[in-house]
Amino acid sequence: MSTPNPRRQLRPTDVKRLNRTWRRNTQGRLALIVESVTGPFNVGSIFRTAAAFGVDTIWLAGNATPPTNPKAQKTALGTDRLVEWHEPVPVAEAVRAAKEDGFTVVAVELTGDAVPLPEAKLGGDVCLVLGSEDHGCSPASLEAADGVVYIPQVGRVGSFNVAVAAAIVIAEVRRQEWVSMGSS
Repeated sequence: MSTPNPRRQLRPTDVKRLNRTWRRNTQGRLALIVESVTGPFNVGSIFRTAAAFGVDTIWLAGNATPPTNPKAQKTALGTDRLVEWHEPVPVAEAVRAAKEDGFTVVAVELTGDAVPLPEAKLGGDVCLVLGSEDHGCSPASLEAADGVVYIPQVGRVGSFNVAVAAAIVIAEVRRQEWVSMGSS
């Protein structure tokens, strides 16, 4: 008698069951402010990652490209329907809305007072601010944020693509939550 191969890809029903288990162990609210990210493929990727990790709300700020852009749709694959999002507003207004909704606002940027991501305490309801591809977070968003984190890098590159940075930081927020709840 042969035993099933544990390394086979999961069937769709098994994937749903697995995701449901993680969803039960996810209680913190997570939101994003996407400030002046204009690349539609970056916006689409951010929305897809946000949907995968259960982001509640995305506030677009500045001149951010909306997920309805046809090129953004190519990478979002319809996930913009799974995450509440708001049309672009000035970043100070987006930060104010996030704080009024009970979020701690944390910018993702390289600043003198930024905390390395592995050392950051990202518990509770967190709203991450992701800045533009060229200039990062604006001075207005940095001033309005409650804190700043950065992603340590050991290679010879100075920064990540904004969609990749979003995925790394969103995953870390969830990882910290799951570890604190004893999930495995």
